[in-house]
Amino acid sequence: MRYDENHKAETHQRLLKAAGVALREKGPDRLSVAEVMQAAGLTHGGFYAHFKSKDALLVEALSAAFARAGAKFRRVTEGMPAKHALATYIDMYVSPTHRDDVSGGCPIVALNSDAPRQSKKFRAAFEAGVGHIVGTLAGWIGETGRDDAQALARSAFSAMAGAVALSRAVPDKALSDELLASARAGIRARLGVSDADLSKAVN
Repeated sequence: MRYDENHKAETHQRLLKAAGVALREKGPDRLSVAEVMQAAGLTHGGFYAHFKSKDALLVEALSAAFARAGAKFRRVTEGMPAKHALATYIDMYVSPTHRDDVSGGCPIVALNSDAPRQSKKFRAAFEAGVGHIVGTLAGWIGETGRDDAQALARSAFSAMAGAVALSRAVPDKALSDELLASARAGIRARLGVSDADLSKAVN
């Protein structure tokens, strides 16, 4: 049976979505091509109609995962003033919901320890994802009038990703929640977007 290009494109996107979930849940080394194909409802034999190699799948799946995560955050912050967008982004990222959503969360938190051992193309895609998030934060920080936006964005995002990674590693849920709350409050205060700061901005 012959399929049109739309069908192939839809199938490709289904594969990328399934691979993105497996990539964040298992890491690149333990991801199984056969399992990804099965999750997408396809046979293993059809893999090479879409990708030249497993690494090609990993790289494209990582980029697609970054794109989907970014789109989700953009939808939530669209149209907000810079300070409110920053606060909302931080609250969503450094949260129990994000901590618990390993398969659908930010690839940086899920893959930071795996990335150094991967191919140059994979690491380049990972670095591009980091750069995009830092750039988004820097844009908002710059709009608040800070002249050190890039440095602050790098520092803030390092703290955000680190806090979520640590919260996932801690088995005590109460302690994990406390770590997130403390980090969230500290990052917001440093960037001048605490609840008190936002209240002053409105008044």
